[in-house]
Amino acid sequence: MPLLTAALLAEQRRLVLWVPVGMELGVLAYFLLPQEPGALWGVGLPVAGLALGLCILVAGWLSLWARLAGGACVAVALGFVSAWSAAHCQPPMPELPRRAVVVSGTVQSVMVLPPRGAEDAAGARRVVLAGARFATPLDHDMRPLQRTLSLTLRPDDPASLAPGAAVQVRALLRPPPFPAFPGGRDFQREAWFAGSAGSGRALGRMQPLACSNGRSSQGGPVGQSGRPDSEERADDRRKSFEADGQRDLVACVASQQGFSIRLEPLRERIDARIRQVLPGAAGTVASTVLTGEGASVPRDVREDFAASGLAHLLAVAGLHLGIVLGVLMAVFRIGFAAWMWAALRWPCKELSALLALLGGAAYVALTGLHLPATRSLMMAAVVVLGLVAGRRAVSMRGLALAATVLLLVMPQEVLGVAFQMSFAAVMALIAGYEVARPHLARFREEGRGFRRWLTLHLVTLTLTSLLAGLATLPIVMAHFGEVQPFFILANLIAVPLMAVWIMPLGLLALMLMPLHLDAVPLHLMGWGIQLVLHLAHSIAHWPAARMLVPHMPGWGLAAVLLGLCWLCLWRPVWRLAGVVPVLAGVLSPFLVAQPDLLIGPDGGLMAVRDGRALLVGGQSRDAFLVRAAWQQALALPPQPFPAEGGETPDGALACGQDGVPDVCLLSLKGRSVLLRVRDRSDGEALLPDSLCAGMDLVISAAPLRQSCPGVRKLDRFTAWREGAQAIFLRPDGVRVVSDREVRGARPWVMKPGGHGMPTLPLAPEE
Repeated sequence: MPLLTAALLAEQRRLVLWVPVGMELGVLAYFLLPQEPGALWGVGLPVAGLALGLCILVAGWLSLWARLAGGACVAVALGFVSAWSAAHCQPPMPELPRRAVVVSGTVQSVMVLPPRGAEDAAGARRVVLAGARFATPLDHDMRPLQRTLSLTLRPDDPASLAPGAAVQVRALLRPPPFPAFPGGRDFQREAWFAGSAGSGRALGRMQPLACSNGRSSQGGPVGQSGRPDSEERADDRRKSFEADGQRDLVACVASQQGFSIRLEPLRERIDARIRQVLPGAAGTVASTVLTGEGASVPRDVREDFAASGLAHLLAVAGLHLGIVLGVLMAVFRIGFAAWMWAALRWPCKELSALLALLGGAAYVALTGLHLPATRSLMMAAVVVLGLVAGRRAVSMRGLALAATVLLLVMPQEVLGVAFQMSFAAVMALIAGYEVARPHLARFREEGRGFRRWLTLHLVTLTLTSLLAGLATLPIVMAHFGEVQPFFILANLIAVPLMAVWIMPLGLLALMLMPLHLDAVPLHLMGWGIQLVLHLAHSIAHWPAARMLVPHMPGWGLAAVLLGLCWLCLWRPVWRLAGVVPVLAGVLSPFLVAQPDLLIGPDGGLMAVRDGRALLVGGQSRDAFLVRAAWQQALALPPQPFPAEGGETPDGALACGQDGVPDVCLLSLKGRSVLLRVRDRSDGEALLPDSLCAGMDLVISAAPLRQSCPGVRKLDRFTAWREGAQAIFLRPDGVRVVSDREVRGARPWVMKPGGHGMPTLPLAPEE
C-alpha cells in the first residue's frame, strides 16, 4: 500500500484526467439498467452520491485516498444524472399512422441520395420535415409532432424545395426499426436522442402550401367546420382534415427555424454549384468536405473508402476542422507579418489563432453543426484559449475539459462511434507524442537540410497515422465488424493530399464563390480528389483489404476503452498494464459463443449458422437490412436455405424431407429444431404431431396457434412481443435471448409492434 500511495502521489496531477472517465462510467451505468429508474432513483440517489462525494472531499482533502473516493463518487453521480436528464428531456415517441396518409410540415433540410442504378441516374431526395401533421380523422386537432420525419421523395418529383417551406405529400410512414439481433445497433435509442419520429417514402409528389393564417393552401376561407357545403360528405370530411392540418402551419415556421436551418439554403446553393463544376463522384466528395452533404456519395465510393481505411475523410470532423484552422491561421499570420505596424504592436500569434477559431466555427456551421465537428470545435476552442493564455496548446487537460463539457451536454454520445473514435484518436496522439517529443526534438537538433526535414515529416506523419489508426482499430471492429490492414499506407498518401491540396483549394473556392471565380480552384481540387478516389479504389481491391470479424460484446469494447485510458492517461511504466484489457477486448469476439440461430425482429426472417456460411430463409420487409446486420455480426456470407427436398452437405439442415412444404429440420449439437419458413395459411394449417414429436424447439414465421402442443415454440407473436431473438443450442438445453430482454424497459424502447404514444388533441379555447 505505501508503494501504491507513493506512485499515485507522483501522478497526482494526472488524477484529474480520470474525471471524464468516471462520468462515462456513470453514463454507462444508466444505459445498462434493465428498467428505467424513476425520479427518486434516477436523480435522488445520484444526488445523494454527489453530496457524499463532496463531503468526503471536504473532510479528507489532505488524504489521497479520500480525494480518490470522493472524486469518483462525484464523477459517477454527475454522469448518471446527466444521462437521466438527457433521456427525460426528449419528447415522447409519437404513434405514426399505419397506412398511407397526407403529411404536411415544414422543410428542415433536403439531402440528395446517391443513384441506385441506371434507371435512377439523378438519385432521389430525402426531406426532413418539422412540425408534421397528419390529415386523418384520428389526428384531427392534434398538435404538430415535436419530432422530425425523414421522407424519401420519388425520383421523378420535380418539386423545388427549400428549408423553411411548408409542404404536403402523401406518404407511407414507419417508426424507427427494432435491432436486427439482441445487442445490435439500437436505431430507436439513436432516434430518441436525435429528435426523430421515424421515416417513410412519398407515394405522390410534394405539394407546396401557401403562407396563410386561417386559410387553406388553395387560398379559400376555411369555415368553422372547414368544408364547403357543395361537396360530397365523405370528400368534405377528408378536405376538412387536410385544411385543419395545414392551418397555421406556416405562421410558426420562423419560430421553428434554428441557426443550422437558416444556413440550409446557402449550403444547398454551394452544393449545387460544386456539382455543376465537378460532376460525378469527385463533386460529391468535394461537397461532403465543404458543406457536409454526404448522403449523395455513391455507395461504391463509400465502400472503397471504408475498405481502404479512409472513411474518416468523408465525415466532417477533427481532421477537416484542423486543416481549416491551420490554413486560416497561416494566412492570418502571414497577413499580420506583412503589415509592419501590426507586427510590431499586436500579439499576432494570439490574434491569428482567435480569427482562425472564428473561421473554424463558420466552417462547422456551414457543414451542418454535426456532432463530430462540433466536438472538434470545442476541443479547438480549448487549444486556442490555452495558446492565448500561454499554456501548452494540445494537452490531456484540454482533452479532459472538452470531454467533461460534452458529457454534461450530450451524455448519450458516449455510446456513439464518433465520440469513441475521435477521443480515442486524440488521446493516443497526445500520449504518443508525450513519449516521442524528446526523441523527435533531438533528431531535429542534430542537423539540418532538406533530407533531414523530409525524414522528420515522414516519421511524424507515419507516427500520427499509426497512433490514431491503432487506437481506433478496436472501435472499428466493434461497430463495423471489420479490419483494414492497409489503413496506414492509405492515410500516408491521402491525408497529406487532403491537408495541402484538397482542403486549401476548397476554402479558396468558397471565398471566391460570391465573385463567380471559383471554377479554377474547384477544378484543381477535383484533381486531388480524383487521386484519392483512385488510391481508395486500388487499395480496396487488394487481397485481404477488408477482414470481417464477429460482433464484439459490450464488455469487450468497454475493456478496450478502459485499457486505452489506462495506457494513455498514466506516464510511469505501469501504464503498459493497459495493453492487457485492450488485447482481451480485441480477442473477445472470438472468445464468446456465437448464436446458432437468429430470428428477425418481425419473425419473418430466420438464419442458421452453418460453418462458413449463414443460411437465411423466410421473408421480411426489412430483409436487406437485417441480412446485412447478421452478416456483419457473425462475419459470415449469407446464403439461402436449401431448396425443397434438399439439405446442406453435412445434413444438419434438411428442407421438405417429410412432405410438408416450407418446413426444415435442423439437427445440431444434439438438438432438433423445426423451422417453418413460410406459412400461407397464417397458422390455420396445423403441423402434424408426428413431425413435432421429439423436437426441442419449433420456430415459425407465422403464428403456430395449436400446432405442436407441449413443445417450446417461437413464432411471429413471440417476435412481436420480444423482438429479435438469438438461440444458442447446448447439450444441456436451448437458450433463447431476446432483444427486449437485452434492452429492458426504457423510454426509447418502443412498444410491441413499434407503437408510440398517441398525440393528444389541444384543449378547446374558452
